[in-house]
This record gives sequence, C-alpha cells and structure tokens, in this order.
Amino acid sequence: MSRDLTKTRALYERARRLIPYGVNSNFRYWGEEDTLVIERGEGAIIWDADGNRYIDYRLGFGPIILGHAYPPVVERVAKEIRGGTLFAWTTPLEIEVAERIARMTGVEKVRLANSGTEATMHALRIARAYTGRERFIKFEGQYHGMYDYVLFSTASTPAGSMGSRHNPINVQTSSGIPAGIRQYVINLPFNDFERLEETVTARWHELAAIMVEPVLGNAAGILPRPGWLEKLRELCDRYGIVLIFDEVKTGFRLARGGAQEYFGLRADLVTYAKALGNGFPVAAIGGRAEVMGIVEEGGVAHGGTYTGNVVGTAAAAATLEVLETELVIETIFQHGQQLMTGIDEILNRASIPHYVTGLPPMFSFILGVEEEPVDFRDYIAGDGRLYERLAMALIERGVLPDSDGREPWFLSYSHDERIVADTLTAFEEAVREVK
Repeated sequence: MSRDLTKTRALYERARRLIPYGVNSNFRYWGEEDTLVIERGEGAIIWDADGNRYIDYRLGFGPIILGHAYPPVVERVAKEIRGGTLFAWTTPLEIEVAERIARMTGVEKVRLANSGTEATMHALRIARAYTGRERFIKFEGQYHGMYDYVLFSTASTPAGSMGSRHNPINVQTSSGIPAGIRQYVINLPFNDFERLEETVTARWHELAAIMVEPVLGNAAGILPRPGWLEKLRELCDRYGIVLIFDEVKTGFRLARGGAQEYFGLRADLVTYAKALGNGFPVAAIGGRAEVMGIVEEGGVAHGGTYTGNVVGTAAAAATLEVLETELVIETIFQHGQQLMTGIDEILNRASIPHYVTGLPPMFSFILGVEEEPVDFRDYIAGDGRLYERLAMALIERGVLPDSDGREPWFLSYSHDERIVADTLTAFEEAVREVK
C-alpha cells in the first residue's frame, strides 16, 4: 500500500525554507518523508493535503475530547468573538469557565492560562512561594512543559542514560538550559515507593512540591500502582509539601473531575489544558483556596496578555458544558475498552509479547514485554522499533496513532463503534504485515 503524498511533501518543503525542520513543535517532526501537512479535520477524521483520510488517535496530542471542529464549540466561539476577543478586563466567560471548572473538579480557586506549560510553570511558582522552599520532585518519563526547570529526564530521555534507580541521574533534555537549574529538580522512578520515601524523608525541608502526572501521559499511559498516589498525598501532608497534579492530559478525560475524581484523591494544586478547550488554546490552575490565595498583587506574580481571551474561554465554556450534560466520558470509556480489548486479542493471536497500558480514554501497548510495566525504565525495555513499524503500517491503512509508543492513543466522543471496528480491521492487517 502506498499513499499519494505529492502535495503534502511539496508543502512541507515550503515550510522547511523558513520554519526550522518545517514544524512549529519538535514533536511534529517525523523525518523528511513522513512529516504530514494536515488540511482539515471533522469528528474523528483528519485529511492531509493530498486528501488522504486518517482515523485520528493523536488528536493534537490529546486535546480533542469531543471531535475535530465539533459544532457546539465552533458555534460558541464564532458567536462570542463577534463582540471582540481581548479587553484587559475580566469577562463573563472567564467567570463561567472558573465556575464550571470548580463545580466539576472540586478545586476551590481557579486562574486561567494559555497552555499546559504556562499552567505547570505558574503552579510551581505558587508552591515555592507558599512553602518558602525551592526544590521539587518530578518523575522519570514525565513531561511537564517547555521550560527549563522541568526539561530533565523527560520521555525524550535516551535509554541507559538515567543511571541507577538507587541514584538517578538528572538527564538534561535540551541545550540552552543554565547549569544551575539542575540543582532544583530531583527525578525519581515512578511507582518506586522506597526511593520516594527515603528521598522525601531526607530532603523534605528543601522540597516545595511534588509534581506528578497521575498517569504517565508521555510514557504509554502507565498507571500508578495501588497506593502510589496515596503515598504522595501522605508524604506531602506529613512534611508540608505542595502536591501538584499535572492533569494537562488526564483532566476532563479520565472523568469529569479528571484524575482526582477517578483515583479518589485531592491534590493541593492541579493544572489543566488540552481537553479543557477541545483544541483551542486555554489552560487553568486550580487548587485549595489557602494555596491559591497567595496569588495577589505584591505576592505571587501571575499574568499574561492573552490569559482569559475570549477565543479560549468560549471554547472552554462550550466544551465543559457538553462534558457536564452528555455521556461523553462514559461513551469514550466504552469504545476505548472495545479498542483495547480488540488490540490485545489480535496481538495474542499473532503471538507477539505485549502489555496493554493505560485507560480507555488514553492507552497504549508496549511490545516485547510480558509483565506489567510500572515506570519509564520498563517502557524503554520494550520493542520500540517494532511498534514504529506497526504504527507506520497502520498509517498507510488510514489509521493514525503516533509512531512513537510513548504517546498514548487518545479517543474522542466522535470515535464510534464503526470507527473502532475499522481500526481493528486495519490493525489486524498491519500486524500480519509487520510479522
């Protein structure tokens, strides 16, 4: 099978003349032959510049919770922007969005932002101001955005570079980060109770926060072990550390109240983006009133020219209304489970060792392993090359996951039973080809 990519490649060459690597985010670059140029999307489907049709499981890296160009969201944005888009004052839309976020998630105070990077960056500043401490713990394989403090031992870290799990190495993920930044971040293996407890016990007086993706959203959706999130909560309570849930991916996707609701646990601060606006740029920081209360004039700096802009807040208001009033999450769980079960059965029939990871709204599968992976080091032990070959065979058949298994498969409200069935048909054909 071979797609016609004539127009796509010509457009990509135009992009390369002015845009480094022809993309505006490094994660979109798949090489000169395989980087796509997408012209439009509708529901669960996107089309490239040559008209090739794909069932989309990347969904913009997770934001598209309802479907591409979802009419109620598009119509609300179009209606609201006719009255202007930016005023340097609070708008009724901002109030509506804050009320909906608080009602759905249980947070007591909310501030809006423009991206997940902004939200986690500000949350870290708030935690430092609240505690008077400077260092924080994050976990290997977790990605919290594109700013210096968190670009260590992310999901882009090469295998074999992180050192012993008893004494992990902070692996810098980008050039251009000042050397002194490294001292402020402590990376630990996810789900490692022993490393966590000994580190916090020894260094609690230095720790402003523990920042965690409740699910490894950038490492195949690996789940927390039973008691893991509860242990984080216990240690933070014991030592006065701020627990930050990075729910940029899990927020409004695992449940209406996100991972906090799904796992039955409260963080001190929570960050949201992606599914909050169904693809429009909007984000939020929420949390306990006591912690959020230090964001005030002369206290903690938080702002942004475009924070609370009408475009993003209108999209968030419309998206949250649909999530509140329709069976979006339940439908995604149902269809996602059908897809996970079907993939598992096909790989079993093909005798390919694997483990299906994550939850139906965001899942993946790691090839070449037979036991449940519990951290990023386990993910790296899988057969990433076989996964990439399988993903590229799927893309030739019009099914578009990420070619890198670290990025989960995302489902939207628009992925119906027919789309799941078509995906499984293509998956079985692709498995036969790569095997």
